[in-house]
Amino acid sequence: EELRQVAIYTEGHFSSKVKVLAAALWSVSVRCEPCLKFYVKQAKEYGASNDEIGEFLGIAPAMGACVGEMWALKAFEVAIGETEAVTESCCHDDQTQ
Repeated sequence: EELRQVAIYTEGHFSSKVKVLAAALWSVSVRCEPCLKFYVKQAKEYGASNDEIGEFLGIAPAMGACVGEMWALKAFEVAIGETEAVTESCCHDDQTQ
């Protein structure tokens, strides 16, 4: 848990916003819907626009073909408010705020 907090939410060479976007993309690749919804919500809270989220999620179809596209679309639905976000991932409680 502590490693995840440091890895994602501590500013370093990459901003926390970029790291949360990467976590959202990883959630797409492993097809974890609770994490996907959580990290897209976190990306919005860290200042990511829908355009930024969409651009980042655009990597999924390139790497995962149709399945990647389907899961990227699920994530983007959370970003634009068509699907409800969640307050925690399946992996941990939200300890960041």
